[in-house]
Amino acid sequence: MKAFFIQPVSKTLQKELQNKIDQKTKPLGALGALESIAHRIGLIQDTLQPQLKNPHIIVFAGDHGVVQEGVSAYPQEVTSQMVLNFLNGGAAINVFAKLHGLTLQVVDSGVNYDFSEDLPLIHAKIRKQTRNFLKEPAMTTEECEKAIEVGAQVVDRCRKADCNIIGLGDMGIGNTSSASIITSLLCPLPLEACVGYGAGLDDAQLKHKNDVLQQAVEFHAAIGKPPLDILSIFGGYELAMMVGGYLQAAQNKMIILVDGFIASAAFLVAERVCEQIREYAFFSHLSQERGHLLLLDCLKTEPLLKLNMRLGEGTGCALAFPVIQSAVHFLNEMATFKSASVSTKLPQSPCPKS
Repeated sequence: MKAFFIQPVSKTLQKELQNKIDQKTKPLGALGALESIAHRIGLIQDTLQPQLKNPHIIVFAGDHGVVQEGVSAYPQEVTSQMVLNFLNGGAAINVFAKLHGLTLQVVDSGVNYDFSEDLPLIHAKIRKQTRNFLKEPAMTTEECEKAIEVGAQVVDRCRKADCNIIGLGDMGIGNTSSASIITSLLCPLPLEACVGYGAGLDDAQLKHKNDVLQQAVEFHAAIGKPPLDILSIFGGYELAMMVGGYLQAAQNKMIILVDGFIASAAFLVAERVCEQIREYAFFSHLSQERGHLLLLDCLKTEPLLKLNMRLGEGTGCALAFPVIQSAVHFLNEMATFKSASVSTKLPQSPCPKS
């Protein structure tokens, strides 16, 4: 597999950035989380004047063999149908990306469908769906490594197009099953706590899903295995490409927007490969999917938004982008007390004696 070299974020401008933030025409800390976001982005870009350039959302799509075990409320063909919906501009991510000026690209990582070559799609299919991980590893080691490398290449092309902020989204019926097992094994957490209703299971179907996933973990004797082994056994081609995309983005010193549960599970794998990646990432929102809060707690991070969403597609990234944008704009454009001729806070004086 390609080696990734991720440098820790520079801290040389830490004091200067904080002073710049504190001199804006506001009480200290009055912009709350926007201040810490602006500070972090300045450190990532190692400048007092950070810029957001050519923002991209990349949606990776792939199918999962474990769907044949009845772990999803939707049939597998929804994956390919939604990819076509993305390409036709009809999905939520299309609406939000257009609204906020984000370039949207869609990648066929491993969809069980033959897309026409003339579609505006990145054709990167590793295989038509993963294998059923209840019976065998979802991917071979070679397939997993290839998917990681392809994901890195997709993100690197964005960087060469002068993009410095990127969000990764997913589409794949059955991929909450992969994300649940990855979260459980890497955090580690009880599997049952990480398995949720996905796209609309009822209670009986949820119990069946949990039973299938538990059997799979026991079948592979998966507890304690390395992160990339867990990814190849239980993951999907779209998740593996996201892992490579995250690692490449951090190597390129890009700002990373992490979407919901699936995207965070892929990020968790990447973080276990190289923990410095965390310095480049903002987690866009808290998914309603059961395991996401536990995963974020495991990473000791807070999401930017809490909107009760659970859609995927990179929609959380698209909605969080204006928050990131606002932080950068206040840092660069807001007046200081001096430039606006506004009086600063009065110095504290001793209380008069009674």
